[in-house]
Amino acid sequence: MAVKVSTKWLGEMRFESTNPSGHNLFIDAGEENGGKSEGYRPKALMLSGLAGCSGLDVAALIKKMKLDVDDFNIEIEANLTDEHPKYYDKVAMHFHFYGEHLNEKKLQRAVDLSIEKYCGVMEMFRQFSELSIETFFHPKST
Repeated sequence: MAVKVSTKWLGEMRFESTNPSGHNLFIDAGEENGGKSEGYRPKALMLSGLAGCSGLDVAALIKKMKLDVDDFNIEIEANLTDEHPKYYDKVAMHFHFYGEHLNEKKLQRAVDLSIEKYCGVMEMFRQFSELSIETFFHPKST
């Protein structure tokens, strides 16, 4: 299946990119690199893509497994190499689940299925990064 993305230069260091869903996003460099910080940075956007890919998997599995989760989020910290071309050589991904009735075993299974089987972006990152993934459960306090 071919995927097409169209990215148009808007002048200076700013671009507008349209993806297959028809939604647009803006990409720009920081002021230190001649931009105006009016858009996403490309490398950070890759991390958002990783979190979004796995997050969509986990959200679908939460629904399918009928799990009681009040909220969850994914935090990513990544190390950028010093030499050009700079890339993320280490990526730490933390899944945080919140709720009063968390089924930790099933939620961990949902995370595991995403990272081991479903998330294609995760597989792409495996080609160039050392990944560490942790899951945290936060029961609602009274």
